[in-house]
Amino acid sequence: MQQVGEVISLFISNKELSQREKVNSIELDTNGIINDKFYAKDKNRSVLITSIDSYKMAKDKNIDLEYGLLGENLLIDYNPYSLTPKSQLLIGEVVLEIVQNCTICKSLTKIDNKLPKLLKDDRGVFAKVIKSGLISDGDKIYLKKELAIS
Repeated sequence: MQQVGEVISLFISNKELSQREKVNSIELDTNGIINDKFYAKDKNRSVLITSIDSYKMAKDKNIDLEYGLLGENLLIDYNPYSLTPKSQLLIGEVVLEIVQNCTICKSLTKIDNKLPKLLKDDRGVFAKVIKSGLISDGDKIYLKKELAIS
């Protein structure tokens, strides 16, 4: 298995807070992220993975964003946007399967009107949990199974 990157930051959606909460680790099962407000809502959209590249793209256009503002659960230093559905990543004890690229939501316009268009194909990918476990800050990311775009 090829190591492709590592986890920079982790976030959960807390029911009491409007913004994502930064945490040191997250526990996942096949229903998603335990203690996240979206837990067991949609297994195919249970984890949002965003690359640090998205934040760099915004910064290059003079849009300064705090980590977590793109709605991600996992911020990583690897760009997964070219991976096709069914590609798998091993992160900590967890196996995640890529389901689809993240669709752009209008809430990004609250941050900056240019953001949705800028990050149209680079906001993140949704993944579902194949193997339960714990993911922590700094965990290595391995490409377990890659189905590249042909």
